[in-house]
Amino acid sequence: MFSTGSRVVDYGEDGFAAIVNCNGVSMRVIASWGGEWDHVSVSLPNRTPTWQEMEYVKRLYFKPEEWAIEYHAAVSDHINNHPFCLHIWRPQDGSIPTPPSEYV
Repeated sequence: MFSTGSRVVDYGEDGFAAIVNCNGVSMRVIASWGGEWDHVSVSLPNRTPTWQEMEYVKRLYFKPEEWAIEYHAAVSDHINNHPFCLHIWRPQDGSIPTPPSEYV
């Protein structure tokens, strides 16, 4: 369904930055696994990633049967360092409450 290429551009102690290509769209991805959380941020220079692009990145960085979540932070906790960036989170202990499958 999607064509891809991925190139790591920087490494850190608990993560890395990469350029991920999805159907001709280059997305900046930062992946990290510190503080008992797995985290991936996805950004584009001039628009927010689409659902399909976020789903593609989720499938690249998480196992097929793992749940992950995009949180909407409380206003008091919200920090916006990039206007076109979305995040995917997963606690490493796997404790995300999930709705019944018939609701999904």
